[in-house]
Amino acid sequence: MAPHPDHRRPHRTAVTLADGRELYYYDDADSPLPAGRDRADARTLPPPPPASQLRYDPLLAEWVAVAAHRQSRTFLPPADQCPLCPSSAERRSEIPAADYQVAVFENRFPAFSGRLSDPGPAPTPYSPVAAGAGRCEVVCFTAEHDTSFAALTPRRVETVLAALADRTAALSADPAVAQVFCFENRGVEIGVTLHHPHGQIYAYPVLPPRAERMLDTARRHAEQTGGRNLYADVLAAERAAGVRVVAENPHWVAYVPAAARWPYEVHLAPTRQVPDLPALTEPELAALAPLYLDLLRRFDNLFDGAPAPYIAAWHQAPVHQDRQLGYLHLQVFTIRRAPGKLKYLAGSESAMGMFINDIAPEDAAAALRAATGVTNPDQR
Repeated sequence: MAPHPDHRRPHRTAVTLADGRELYYYDDADSPLPAGRDRADARTLPPPPPASQLRYDPLLAEWVAVAAHRQSRTFLPPADQCPLCPSSAERRSEIPAADYQVAVFENRFPAFSGRLSDPGPAPTPYSPVAAGAGRCEVVCFTAEHDTSFAALTPRRVETVLAALADRTAALSADPAVAQVFCFENRGVEIGVTLHHPHGQIYAYPVLPPRAERMLDTARRHAEQTGGRNLYADVLAAERAAGVRVVAENPHWVAYVPAAARWPYEVHLAPTRQVPDLPALTEPELAALAPLYLDLLRRFDNLFDGAPAPYIAAWHQAPVHQDRQLGYLHLQVFTIRRAPGKLKYLAGSESAMGMFINDIAPEDAAAALRAATGVTNPDQR
């Protein structure tokens, strides 16, 4: 588990699903442990699929995962068929228990997996292949189907964050894992395939392109400045400017980046440099939860109360290299640019990677500051 005092550490219970995948329940430390934590998965399931195939793109020097088995994954089932709701006597889901607070399990349709097989021959001499080692996990934030992360209490958010820290630490211990990425996709506009409030964890076997590029620029900055951390310097500059800061407390700062790519994009960063979620202290976790919720509610308040489609992405330091260059931060952005209007990644963005933002970051920050989202921040 992450290094928090025992009185705040959630209960963790491990079980094995019918096909051999692992599931972990995380329950608030200060609440009674619900019954049924050891209930067996009574389903009959086929074996999990083997790992995907990685193919190297020689033109961009990037790896692409080919995971054809994901074509058969569950797609927007009705609420009474949701695989992330608790199991009942009438229907078995991915969660064997009749109730839970937070649950994490290995994805049934993973893009990356430890079940390795021969990746096969390279399609060309310029495109070598490799097995898609690693792991993909699903993080269920709550047993309630018709709710959202923003509706959780700060205490429950702490449990979710502690679960992410625990899984980050466990996955980082795998020598095949290069990067651990925790994220949430919310809204059909983003491309979610399950409405139940949930996030995911990807344990990549290679550094993904954005992480590798951020590491390269941070390394150059350190070399040019005598070892200074790039993100720490950027954060200090944003705090000094002030105009793009949305909210802050003694441990965290939420701001719109000066060169934001998305119409409404915010970074939520700790005021001290830490590499990843397991490195956060108890006071930092406690201070993060209400500010995180406040930020998400501000996003929802931007567009006449319509729930904002968003991606919330935790950027953590690489597992094995240059960890001193990393700086943990959460990136939250929405693709909605106005009521009823989405920001599509069309020709310039999709084909050339050159983003064109329709909203000045200073205006986005002002709008988010005005969209006050605090609701019972002390509820625990």
